[in-house]
Amino acid sequence: MLIQHIRLADREGLWQIRCQDGVITAVEPHDEHAVAGRVLDGEGGLAIAPFIEPHIHLDTTQTAGEPSWNLSGTLFEGIERWAERKALLTHEDVKQRAIQTLKWQIANGIQFVRTHVDVSDPNLVALKAMLEVREEMKEWVELQIVAFPQEGILSYPNGKALLEEALKLGADVIGAIPHFEFTREYGVESLHYIFDLAEKYQVLVDVHCDEIDDEQSRFIETLATLAYERGIGHRVTASHTTAMHSYNGAYASRLFRLLKMADINFVANPLVNIHLQGRFDTYPKRRGITRVKEMLEANINVCFGHDDVFDPWYPMGTANMLQVLHMGLHVCQIMGYEQINDGLKLISSHSARTLNVQDRYGIEVGKPANMLILPAESGFDAVRRQVPVRYSIRHGKVIAQTRPAQTEIVLGQPEPIDFRR
Repeated sequence: MLIQHIRLADREGLWQIRCQDGVITAVEPHDEHAVAGRVLDGEGGLAIAPFIEPHIHLDTTQTAGEPSWNLSGTLFEGIERWAERKALLTHEDVKQRAIQTLKWQIANGIQFVRTHVDVSDPNLVALKAMLEVREEMKEWVELQIVAFPQEGILSYPNGKALLEEALKLGADVIGAIPHFEFTREYGVESLHYIFDLAEKYQVLVDVHCDEIDDEQSRFIETLATLAYERGIGHRVTASHTTAMHSYNGAYASRLFRLLKMADINFVANPLVNIHLQGRFDTYPKRRGITRVKEMLEANINVCFGHDDVFDPWYPMGTANMLQVLHMGLHVCQIMGYEQINDGLKLISSHSARTLNVQDRYGIEVGKPANMLILPAESGFDAVRRQVPVRYSIRHGKVIAQTRPAQTEIVLGQPEPIDFRR
């Protein structure tokens, strides 16, 4: 395949990309007279590496309103509603919903997904279903599965054994939720336990860490210390860390020194964090999202995820990463021109580092021919206009495409509107 008439984020002018046997063989200046068996016209759009979803719960997706709605919109009522729905889980139910949301993600240009799956279940129903989904969908999307102990490791009966069994069955990543354990001591012990298992089974680590407005919740320092001491920071992710929003400046300054030394990754979930946090505040209300702007300034790897799509905790969403990015740029106050123009990195290259897939990610010769064509001139343009994915290409084949919408106003004479300047 020859993909012509495209723009690249880091280069001027128009370019073309040659692909053979699912691999990128050349990235070269556009040539109108180039010959190839199959030619795809990029229509002057922006070619980028695929979007990545670094944090979602596919086992809970598309359950909003089943059997009843979360009327308060709070975290705690969401937990109650999920407990009702969880009692109805079946193998096929989990598979059907997960695959449907994966199809939404594919349509929106996502080709790599990390899903957290609740293993606080003696039968591991959701995990076993998701392992089948990973295999059945691998041609179109690479799925990483986190063994996530939703109700704790030490605070849930047989929590340790269930977590290890999930790894034996084939989970790619081990999780924890230290701030939800019964005591601080349990939380710390749970982190030591998962690092031991991570080394035993050679899996990645992704912890729901300090997802609370309590400024005294500081498990991130234990997580970062363990990652630093064991030399595996690049394989470790701290998800949420919303308590960091409330840390005092002196503590945060000391903490950031450790975070840089540890070299761990962070995931913020702007859509869900901004709506679930601050619920115990009167006014002013905290935003409750981790310190993304400061992390970027400190060259600490951070990316954005959805967390939830159409479930008891977040009743909205279409699995569109540009919606996530749009919210994140606003609530994190990273709205300078260059910050917006570089914003796509928060849902692409930064996420690739988090998922540890850099060896097979990016528009470079020798890497898999996985990319998106966006109908935009730049990253800034794509984010501002929230453009759809014109083409999603995987292993040199188009797996999703969106035909451009046409808007016209009639103020005397018909006039097309594309929201460009």
